[in-house]
Parts: sequence; structure tokens; C-alpha cells
Amino acid sequence: MERDMEMKQSKFKRICVFCGSSPGKKNSYREAAIDLGRELVSRNIDLVYGGGSIGLMGLISQAVFDGGRHITGETVGEVKAVSDMHQRKAEMARQSDAFIALPGGYGTLEELLEVITWAQLGIHDKPVGLLNVDGYYNSLLSFIDKAVEEGFISPNARHIILSAPTAQDLVKYME
Repeated sequence: MERDMEMKQSKFKRICVFCGSSPGKKNSYREAAIDLGRELVSRNIDLVYGGGSIGLMGLISQAVFDGGRHITGETVGEVKAVSDMHQRKAEMARQSDAFIALPGGYGTLEELLEVITWAQLGIHDKPVGLLNVDGYYNSLLSFIDKAVEEGFISPNARHIILSAPTAQDLVKYME
């Protein structure tokens, strides 16, 4: 899968990516992590992530590192010591211009929902994107639509989450 690596200008300097420490069962998840890393590189965007050198975290960080961009995490690139998980997430959010979630498990969902909640509360106004690889997040998006329908999430807050099936489409949509 060859990509045109021409450099594009982005309004984002750094994007925080939430994703699994597992590679998942489908090759498409691994390919999406690498593709997102390459998309960040092609747009001169640095990576902020929770660290880790395995699973999807390892794949995206390696792709960004191989492309010569700066990485802030725990394993590759700049290392930031923090006292607890809350401080870690707050620091990642502070350093980032936007957020993207790749497929992942409980930790990914927790990080994603926290930045969505912060946006809803007006703590930040940064874009939050879901890289919906092979419909991975369809059930979550349906749940959110149901919560809007039932009056638990305001219609305005539904628009906090942006979703697309490919890295290129998602980053473009978020800009």
C-alpha cells in the first residue's frame, strides 16, 4: 500500500492518539495505526501518546518515529514522568491540539470519554476524532445517538465526536 508522502500543512502541531496496547485480531487495525502515523508525518504533526512499544501504540509510534516527527510518550522519543494516571492524561491533553482514538480496550475508551467530557464541560475546544476502522466504533456511536435521543446527551454535545473510516479522511475532517 504505497502512499503519496508529499508534505501537507496542518493547523495541528501535535495530536494525542489513544489506542490499544494489543494489536487486535484484524490486520486492518494494525494497518490503520501505521497509516495514521504516516498521515501525521505527511502533515508535519507530532505524536503525543500514553507510551508503550507494543500493540497499536507501538505501531503508530514507530511509524511517526520512522518519519522523523517528534514523539512525546513513555517509550519512544521524549519521556515525561508524572505522578498518576490523571496527571498523565491531563499532561497529554495540555500538549495536544486534537485527539484521535484508534481501536482499543477499556483504557482507550476511558481516555476518549474523558476528553469528550472535558469538551462538553468547556474545559477544551479541541477536536476529538474516532478512527472507525472496519466499523469498530459503530456500536459506541449508536449508543451515543441513543443517549441523545433519550435526552442524556444534548444534541450539541453529539457533535463533539468526529468519525471517519480512514486516517486521511479523519484528519482532514478534523481540520
